Amino acid sequence: MIAGCELAKKYHVAAVCVKPCHVQLAAGLLAGSDVAVGTVVGFPHGNSTMATKVFETKEALAAGATEIDMVINIGELRSGHADYVRDEVRAVVNAAHPSAIVKVIFENAYLTDEQKMLACKLCEEANADFVKTSTGFAPTGATVADIQLMRASVGLQVQVKAAHGVRTLDALLEMIDAGATRSGATATAAMLDEFKRRQGGTA
Repeated sequence: MIAGCELAKKYHVAAVCVKPCHVQLAAGLLAGSDVAVGTVVGFPHGNSTMATKVFETKEALAAGATEIDMVINIGELRSGHADYVRDEVRAVVNAAHPSAIVKVIFENAYLTDEQKMLACKLCEEANADFVKTSTGFAPTGATVADIQLMRASVGLQVQVKAAHGVRTLDALLEMIDAGATRSGATATAAMLDEFKRRQGGTA
């Protein structure tokens, strides 16, 4: 985790996402840098109660997190309980704002296109800052088609994050072209070093 924070500082990435138990340590390591500290809520299955997700959010903020990646309640969404999903996202957003932004993870591998579009609508209504494709625990992750669908399903005030499976620079560029403004990555150094090489080492 410490090595990951040092790498994040070296490459000036937007944020590191760490386990909740490591938020305070990461915040200390990254103090004074341009790298935000994020953590997860309801991870990875989204089945925690609404109150638990709100508690996790508040605890993360108190430890120094400024980004919250919450997993949507996938079962409630698939069951058509739109009000519950909207209320849960709004509760986390209200607990996080204005101190932190909220990215809502859908886990698209288990959703139809209609459910993905509904989730986008509900997140926008709940004032979420991002919609995000995946946790990394499902069989599949971000696809260009899903990024395009999600980008088309929210207004410009909501950003889209690709996650799970973006391992090369070409894949990252495809996601950006499709409408993603953030991408989760474990191959950060390899991708950004390749970008520098393509730019003649000037980037």
